[in-house]
Amino acid sequence: MTDGAPLAGPEKISLIVFSGDYERVHYALCVATTAVAVGGAATLLFTGQAIGALVGGGEAEGGRSAGWRALPGSDGRAGGAIDDDYRARGVAGFEELLAAGAELGVRLIVCEMGLRVAGLDRAALRADLAIEEAGLATFLADASAAGAITFI
Repeated sequence: MTDGAPLAGPEKISLIVFSGDYERVHYALCVATTAVAVGGAATLLFTGQAIGALVGGGEAEGGRSAGWRALPGSDGRAGGAIDDDYRARGVAGFEELLAAGAELGVRLIVCEMGLRVAGLDRAALRADLAIEEAGLATFLADASAAGAITFI
């Protein structure tokens, strides 16, 4: 615990979230949300299979979706089953982390090239989240010289 002072660490965390593994994407959200909660900043660039975590639903779902629920887990279960288990154990679930990140100011970027590779466009993504469509140049320009870039 701290005495109220910000934790020492990078001023900004920039994460390239490439893996579509539920546990890895969940932990990327944990890292980003915690970084912002302790006084830093965080940007997540979703690309590769991780884009599936941001896939949205139809009008009936208000733009939200269980796209992340279909992500595979390392133990063969679907992300939704793992998330249900996490929440039953008192661990923040995927939706809670997304909501907390949005409230705290975690920047979400989806890779333009990654969308094309996946055969998707902006309309396929969740409408309830502030997701920017941009590329690596934007992500790298956003990174901090005193921060850290991590590939997940």
